[in-house]
Amino acid sequence: MTTFRTQQWVPFDVEQVFLFFANPHNLLLLMPEEQQARLESLEIVPPSARESGTQPGTNTVAAGTGTEILISFRPVPWMPVRVRWLARIGDFVWNSHFCDEQVRGPFAQFRHCHRMRAERLSGAWGTLVIDEIQYSLPFGIAGLLVSGLVQERLESLFAERQARLTNLIAAS
Repeated sequence: MTTFRTQQWVPFDVEQVFLFFANPHNLLLLMPEEQQARLESLEIVPPSARESGTQPGTNTVAAGTGTEILISFRPVPWMPVRVRWLARIGDFVWNSHFCDEQVRGPFAQFRHCHRMRAERLSGAWGTLVIDEIQYSLPFGIAGLLVSGLVQERLESLFAERQARLTNLIAAS
């Protein structure tokens, strides 16, 4: 398994940041436009009272444990090939973290944990967003040959996301 980890501080409280990430409709906003990502199906399982500690507002959309999200996207923008990816939320703790795992998709294994915690930066309170992805590629040795490209692509995707994240959360 290969691990990719990145973090970013944003000037919003943990609850606002968590609500943004836990809403599966915001997933497409986080993906680069050139990937032409589409939400193909969504089966939301709201967080249980145990997962959330206290139940969030009635207008809150949050994907709790068991939620399944099917998206399709173009992994290489200039190619007409679309990849379908089914992910399931397997771990969820309100205002702390949630993890999604690939059920079907382009990787042999893929687990993405989104963690958030309050943190002070230059005297201001905000939220540290930590993303940790553990993955393995299919196709044995052939997969290993492209592992550097996959790592570079993840770095590029997250750099683009980080450049837009503050504005996306502010607009939500």
